[in-house]
Order: sequence, then C-alpha cells, then structure tokens
Amino acid sequence: MRHDFYAYMDRMKYIKRWQLMRSTREENIMEHSQNVTMLAHALAVIHNEVYGGNADLLKTVLYAVYHETSEVMTGDLPTPIKYYNRSIQGAYKELERSACEKILSTLPSEMQGSVAPFVLADETSVEYKLVKAADRLAAYVKCLEELRSGNTEFSKAKKSVEKDLHDRNMPEVEYFFEHFIGSYLLTLDDLEGM
Repeated sequence: MRHDFYAYMDRMKYIKRWQLMRSTREENIMEHSQNVTMLAHALAVIHNEVYGGNADLLKTVLYAVYHETSEVMTGDLPTPIKYYNRSIQGAYKELERSACEKILSTLPSEMQGSVAPFVLADETSVEYKLVKAADRLAAYVKCLEELRSGNTEFSKAKKSVEKDLHDRNMPEVEYFFEHFIGSYLLTLDDLEGM
C-alpha cells in the first residue's frame, strides 16, 4: 500500500513565502521551517537555561518541524489576508486543521499516533508559544535580510513584526534580541572579525 505523507512534506520546497511582496531572494516553507526549528530550539533553551523554565525541547523542535504542514495543501496565505478579520481567521484555522488531518491520514495507521501530536500541536502549551514566537522571529530575520539587500518593500513588515514580537512580552524573545539579532546585520567578514 502506498503512503504519501513524506512525499507531501517534501513538497514544502515548492511553496513560496511572502507572495505579495517583491523579495530579493525567494524563500520556501521548507527552508523557513528549518529556520523556525532552529530559532524555536534557541528560544526553548533560553526559556529553560536562562529563565528556569521546563519546555520540552523535543516537543518544541517537532512542533516547529511540522508547523507548516497544512501549507502543502493550502499554500502560504499572506498574513494580511489570514488575519483580515475573525471570521476569515477562524475559517482558515479550520482549513489548516482539515489539511493537516488529510495529510496525516496518508501515514500508515501504526505511525499516526506518534506523528499527529506534533502536526496538530497543543496550542495552549509553552512549546507551541515558543514556536509561534520563533515563526515571527524568522519573519523578522527575513525582513532584515531584505532590508540589508536594499529592498525597502520590507520596511513596514519589519516594524509590524518587531512590534508583534515585543508585544508578546516573552523574556526569551527579548533575550534573543539582546544577544543575537545584531549579528544578522553583519557581513561574513564582520562575523569572522576581518
């Protein structure tokens, strides 16, 4: 019997992000997911080691790996549309869940129980909140990258995403800004101290 789950997941490389904006470098949801995974892990480590939390690192990382699963069916709906009003936001949440359930159904039944909890994340968990913040951090880093390349198209997005990140009142995010964000503005020579 054929099982399509991982073939679906592999299609992430074809789904473009930032479709309404001109980008100097296109980004797909596969590379975005890898970036979010790394940032979510960082936020979870900060949460645990700096602030004495107890986030489950594996759960955080797996939530991040699968956080865009629905988009292999729905595509990446631009943020202004996704959050236009509560009605659209609610309908899109239902569509995302339905897409995730459809994709999960393509796994062998004996695997579904081990994968489903990470595709259909517990949205009340600290791990989920860390991943959502990491998702926004990845968007912020993309804005910085575009602005460094002279693309002012991302100016407003940078301000909006930065405000959203600070409005979350998450010490992990503030710690990341204080210790790591500045490095994203450096060239390779600057990073190597040349």
